[in-house]
Amino acid sequence: QVQLVESGGGLVQPGGSLRLSCTPSGRPLSSFAMAWFRQAPGKERVFVGAINWSGDSTQYADSVKGRFTISRDNAKNTVWMKMNSLKPEDTAVYYCAARQSRWSTWSGAYDYWGQGTQVTVSS
Repeated sequence: QVQLVESGGGLVQPGGSLRLSCTPSGRPLSSFAMAWFRQAPGKERVFVGAINWSGDSTQYADSVKGRFTISRDNAKNTVWMKMNSLKPEDTAVYYCAARQSRWSTWSGAYDYWGQGTQVTVSS
């Protein structure tokens, strides 16, 4: 059984930065394409970004392109998402997800999910 453990959420002022981390247990990170989704209160879960298994290909939602960066280190068994220039509309619970195939923007394609980490952007 694979478990994904996220960390790094918190409260930050508009314009600030945070870095989220996600680490799988039970199987090496190199087995998976990884993605981040987010869900704001009262809204559906939406795609934020993804990275392929080797880390040489990424994809981002238009709303975060140029502000968020996803990276991974398979040797450290960790994937990160650096979030810069944060806006109040980025406030949400952020989830990492894994699948043993090419990344997808569809949440239903992912086999494993983390528990979520809260990101709040507010002054």
